[in-house]
Amino acid sequence: MIRLRTLAICLLVSSAAIAWFVSDTLAQKPNRPKRRRSAEVGPSIGENKATPVDRITTLKDFQVELLYSVPGREQGSWVNLCVDDKNRLIVSDQFGGLYRITPPGPGETLDPEDVQPVPADIRGVNGMVWAFDALYVGVNDYEQKIPSGLYRITDSNGDDQLDQVELLHEVQSKSDHGVHAVVPTPDGEALYLVTGNNTLPPEIEDTSPVRQVWGEDHLLPSMPDGRGHNRGVLAPGGIIYRVSPDGKKFEAVASGFRNVFDAAVNLDGELFTYDADMEYDFNTSWYRPARINHVVSGAEFGWRNGAGKRPEFYEDNLPATLNIGPGSPTGVTFGYGAKFPTKYQRALYALDWSWGKLYAVHLTPSGSTYTATKEEFLTGAPLPITDAIINPADGAMYFTIGGRRVQSGLYRVTYVGDESTEPVTEADAPGDVRDEQAFQTRHRLEAFHGHQDPQAIPTAWPYLDNDDRFIRWAARTAVEHQPVEQWADKALGEQDPGRQVEALLGLARVTGVCPLHRDDSAPVDTAMRDRILDALLAIQWKSLDHSEQLTLLRTLQITLSRFGRPDQERIDQCIAKLDPLFPASTQDLNWLLCETLVYLQAPNTAAKALELIAQAPTQEEQIQYARSLRMLKAGWTIPLRTAYFEWMLKAANYSGGASFEKFLEFIRNDALATLTEEEKTQLAELLERKPERKSVLENLASVFEGRESTEWKLEELSDAARTSLQARDFTQGRKMFAAAGCFACHRFGNEGGMTGPDLTSSGRRYSPHDFLDQIIHPSKVINEQFSSVMVLTSEGRAYTGVVVNLNGDTVTLNTDLSDPNKRVAIDRKEVEVFEPSKTSPMPAGLLSRMKREEILDLVAYVLSGGDPEHPFFDSSATQ
Repeated sequence: MIRLRTLAICLLVSSAAIAWFVSDTLAQKPNRPKRRRSAEVGPSIGENKATPVDRITTLKDFQVELLYSVPGREQGSWVNLCVDDKNRLIVSDQFGGLYRITPPGPGETLDPEDVQPVPADIRGVNGMVWAFDALYVGVNDYEQKIPSGLYRITDSNGDDQLDQVELLHEVQSKSDHGVHAVVPTPDGEALYLVTGNNTLPPEIEDTSPVRQVWGEDHLLPSMPDGRGHNRGVLAPGGIIYRVSPDGKKFEAVASGFRNVFDAAVNLDGELFTYDADMEYDFNTSWYRPARINHVVSGAEFGWRNGAGKRPEFYEDNLPATLNIGPGSPTGVTFGYGAKFPTKYQRALYALDWSWGKLYAVHLTPSGSTYTATKEEFLTGAPLPITDAIINPADGAMYFTIGGRRVQSGLYRVTYVGDESTEPVTEADAPGDVRDEQAFQTRHRLEAFHGHQDPQAIPTAWPYLDNDDRFIRWAARTAVEHQPVEQWADKALGEQDPGRQVEALLGLARVTGVCPLHRDDSAPVDTAMRDRILDALLAIQWKSLDHSEQLTLLRTLQITLSRFGRPDQERIDQCIAKLDPLFPASTQDLNWLLCETLVYLQAPNTAAKALELIAQAPTQEEQIQYARSLRMLKAGWTIPLRTAYFEWMLKAANYSGGASFEKFLEFIRNDALATLTEEEKTQLAELLERKPERKSVLENLASVFEGRESTEWKLEELSDAARTSLQARDFTQGRKMFAAAGCFACHRFGNEGGMTGPDLTSSGRRYSPHDFLDQIIHPSKVINEQFSSVMVLTSEGRAYTGVVVNLNGDTVTLNTDLSDPNKRVAIDRKEVEVFEPSKTSPMPAGLLSRMKREEILDLVAYVLSGGDPEHPFFDSSATQ
């Protein structure tokens, strides 16, 4: 719960990470060893070794074997796995070629002689699959020695050696966010090609499920990343394609990803992927965690550059199935074919490189889609895990660690318990209630995507206001693919308000053009803009439910963004409709209302938004209103301007990712540009004032200024929690969570940092007593994934800090958690002593300034998972 000024951590690895870098004294390479049953197999003396299995934790009755430590100088750093037609493993070096491996028998390790180079002249393989009697690979060559794209590798002469390479289709890409996995489609007729947001889309077929009406759709100017990351990279972001086996036909299945690396299909034929977050955005309102996505036909997942990422409540993108949290996603695979218990055969396995975790994601059908929970199936220290597969020959899971030239290893996971491992044949777990009608409805609507059909509009139209968001999406996408002249008047004249707002959203998307994608010579259809605005303004607000109200506001935003500013009469009409609604009852509505009213230059917006900033307990919520206000010119008074710029001085002490300070700078600079000369003169002293930097303790002290400290005893608070955890105050609990600085380090729901454990599911892990024990005695049990370390070098230099990055032979420590820019890079060869710290980075005494009732509200807030409807907050409950 330490408050950080800035959070620039790209990777967070465990306290044992340095062991990977400490090696024996360099010596001559010995003769190749014979097959051994010890785990210490692979590299030469003096080289690093893959993480031993005693540093890897997995679930009860599962066993992990280290089969091979990869000699990095000869065989590189492994990132991909697949199984060929004879159930042999093929692995790829991130910067080199391919190797073929016959897996050793149970209990045996891998003889280096059994790691055979594949003769194919190929490099930079980031995805591969055996399909259509060939090895298909996605090449993302960082060094650009060969074109990136989709390749097919075959045996030219029947000698069981893959030696013939064909470039089927080049896909221009650069950096890590390029061409990745290749996955068979469930119909067995094509392949999915997974690409990140630094690829340039090749020519895409008109039959694509994705309607190619790309748009940034920012009503207010977006802020680019402060460190320059992906500046100028516009929609559509990362794309998953459906590609014909000859590589000639590319259809866009879904778009709006950041950096998806892999994908997998379940037994229902549904596609899932694991998308990356943007760690530079930590603790901003637009930060989105790494997440599991159900990739339905025509989906858009809302990645945009810098501060432009779409929140999940925007109707013009789809939400995640499961938000995982900060991380660096790599491989995904389902457990089908594994000799595992049923639950783990059905699981989707999602790999996180930076946190060294392999999650088992358990999917449950819900409507036409799924909900999900995650379970740590396997974790290690360190474990930069890159890919995992199930080998049908032995029913074992194989996984690799490596990437970025760090030490690689090949591992095997088997089940050694007593539960049945009979193969599953259906995706749904026993007892799950699957809504077959909802799934069939979505699929029936998706059949209209990518082509024109006279039955599309009458079939899809009734589902535009369906309660199931994925069905609404499928219906609107089906309509959008039809000639607009067939349904524009229907949308404009629709009498059902919920159905109309969804139809008008589609109409604005297909008839308007994003200014950044527009041909300047093409005229703007202002008549259509005015017709859409008139229709929106005529809808009665109270006739819409909450999600439909969000859709109306978002449709209004897209209309104004794509068609441009209307005349003042319609501006005034919009203000008259929206101003009485602001502020609203939810943060989501306030987000959209504030943005829109600022665009309209509504005069009451400044006072209302500043009041929301004053009331908001989290910096994310405050920042959202502040970034909207930066473009407002109307309705300011000197007291309001003073409050706004004083907030900026306060915000300088907030924590955030590597671009956080630059984002605050952008907000301030844009706000300064809206000042009149008179305002600049009157505010001159305030504008010259520099922010007063405060330490962690000073920040906490200011929240509880004037209060005496209380040395709370665990027993006292635990007893109180047993009897008084009813009728608690949700708002007060959230306020205390923020006041103690918890959001700065801990992820909670869709807010917070990442230097401490995610607390969202604390209620499933802790009793009130155990949770209070963790706070009062933070060093009693330290999660090794978040502990500090002490390093002593051969030159006598000592460092204490948190491991924040691995790259080759270098480990990087953040030596001051209050200033993440204070870092030191240490070469493994210089390390003599490495020890985990026995003191938790979380300070003791965090509850000392709180009152008893505030502490109980805090406990209720955390253990409820942030759910205001939890019984903890039922005011009718009796003691």
